[in-house]
Amino acid sequence: MSSTAESPVYPQGIKLGVDVGTVRVGVAICDRDAILATPLKTLDRNPKKNSDVRALAVLAVNRGAVQIFVGLPRTMKGEEHASARMATDYAQLLADELNRAGADVPVHLVDERLSTVTAHRHLHEAGMSSKNHRKVVDQVAAAGILQHAIDMQKARGTDVGSRVRALAQPGLTGDAAADNGGQDVPGKDMQSSEDGRLQ
Repeated sequence: MSSTAESPVYPQGIKLGVDVGTVRVGVAICDRDAILATPLKTLDRNPKKNSDVRALAVLAVNRGAVQIFVGLPRTMKGEEHASARMATDYAQLLADELNRAGADVPVHLVDERLSTVTAHRHLHEAGMSSKNHRKVVDQVAAAGILQHAIDMQKARGTDVGSRVRALAQPGLTGDAAADNGGQDVPGKDMQSSEDGRLQ
């Protein structure tokens, strides 16, 4: 599908970026014109109750977000390990939660290679002591993920990343999703661009 500068083929408006960690989840937001991504907040990860997932869904609705980008960590060789699976599962939980809330907010996985490393470097360059990085580094990493995504959208004139669709049966995640007939399983429709990043 071709696109023009007047009618880009991707959602227009406020978007969120998400950096998923085992302890914290960083969240970033951009303006309605998708020019600049800025750190927003850090959520405490609660894998047992997933209260952070619900809080993020509420945040997306309250802020009027039209799209959410979740960072997919990969190695420099483009391989995916445990952290990538964690991000993929989180994106699925978020898509399911938004679906249950009746919110039509697309969730996309996008390559986040080196985002946390870059965030630490930026904080160091800004003069923040290393011991204080932990408080905001996840937010800054999320801003890096979001900025990359919105910049790529503008450069290509089309959407980027891999859409994570809500499962037909609410509550199924992880391995259970693999038994869902192969449909809407995160990662199935991922494509790599020439620079090795998710489109």
